[in-house]
Amino acid sequence: MSRVRTAAFVLTLAAVVGIALVGNSAPETTGGKMKIATDAFLTSLTPELKKKASFDFNDKHRQAWFFTPQQDKEKKFTRKGARLEEMTADQKKAAMELLKTGLSAKGYEQATTIIGLENLLLELEGPKGAMTRNNGWYFVSVFGEPSNTGKWGWRFEGHHLSVNYTLDKGEVVAGAPMLFATNPAEVKDGAKKGLRPLPEIEDHVRALIASLKEDQDKLAKQPKAFPEIKEGQAKADVGAPVGITADKLTADQKVTLVKLLEAYAGRMPEELAAGEMKRVKATADAKLYFAYSGTAKPGEGYTYRVQGPEFVVEFLNVQADAAKNPANHIHSAWRRLPIDFGLSE
Repeated sequence: MSRVRTAAFVLTLAAVVGIALVGNSAPETTGGKMKIATDAFLTSLTPELKKKASFDFNDKHRQAWFFTPQQDKEKKFTRKGARLEEMTADQKKAAMELLKTGLSAKGYEQATTIIGLENLLLELEGPKGAMTRNNGWYFVSVFGEPSNTGKWGWRFEGHHLSVNYTLDKGEVVAGAPMLFATNPAEVKDGAKKGLRPLPEIEDHVRALIASLKEDQDKLAKQPKAFPEIKEGQAKADVGAPVGITADKLTADQKVTLVKLLEAYAGRMPEELAAGEMKRVKATADAKLYFAYSGTAKPGEGYTYRVQGPEFVVEFLNVQADAAKNPANHIHSAWRRLPIDFGLSE
């Protein structure tokens, strides 16, 4: 083979390899891992289950996210998607592998703990409770065709857990809304006594509140509790920020505030968490707000928000748990502003 023909062959081979790499872009990236896991999950399903799990990218269901029990008067589920209880062991494993790609090791541990608490709720409330408690009622939905060239997304969701991702050209463009909740916030009795599925988001904020001086507390503390997190819609709809801005905090207080935000971002894989924290740290102190209501003492209801121009953290612990212990039931979310799901207003 002549040098010219050899060179042409090498260039052609390089081009083909290059196209192949683009078509299967960077499996080591979070977006690449999500595509591989989603493909594996969909391939594992029967045609019937795949139909349940698959939606058009622009289907209204993509923005219809919920963390509350979704059931009808007969206590039957109303969520869409393929649910864990109708999957084989291998299919369920594939679903959980997909969830892993959207969470850090710590986030995955917390998510599976939340799922497992359905068994405790069933034990506490009994089979005649108003809500169906079933750890098989977690649903997977895929929106659009998993691709390295177009837009698509996925969701893993059930009671007290909603993980939503949107991708474009192989890259994650949004990991919001992401909601973790837990009932109880702390298990008070039984074999799991002392278990706290989401401790950091309480411990750091309690430390921050306790550190506030009187003049700071007057700015941060709100007369009324923040309203419940708004599910079922793409906009957090939290209004203008309130509270104390980070430029009015001491250096140590700012460190605590950052640790609190890291506890939320840290639910995501390291690559994505770093991106979210970069956005946080790029926010001017005068535009980063912290506000709370209540006392933040164990057993007493409280809420808080941390809000910047591009994100908001929402937290409530105002409800009694299933065993009637007051203020022992957490809802917490990380949301993008002005809108979730990688959408533009």
